[in-house]
Amino acid sequence: MVTKMRELPAGAMQALLCPYGLQLVWVPDGTVIPGSHWGEVEAGLVGNGLYLRADTPVHSALHEACHFICMDAARRAQLHTDAGGDDLEECAVCYLQILLGAQLPG
Repeated sequence: MVTKMRELPAGAMQALLCPYGLQLVWVPDGTVIPGSHWGEVEAGLVGNGLYLRADTPVHSALHEACHFICMDAARRAQLHTDAGGDDLEECAVCYLQILLGAQLPG
């Protein structure tokens, strides 16, 4: 079962990610998500904006957010769609995604 953003309590993801400098940007249902590397319903990154729809999977939002968190300022300044990073960062992102996910309700 995949949990969608619409299933989280209002403001839960924003409260979790705001301390890291991310802004959640909500996109209307059925429209293209800016900065989405994978397309469809997957979260997108542009600058410090994490782009989401109500049907975006929570794990997708967390994964992209964790890429942002793991980046240095130089990479963040160039961030648009492809978070980049190497295999070691990908491992860190996946682990951080688990830790942050555990802080969300439900």
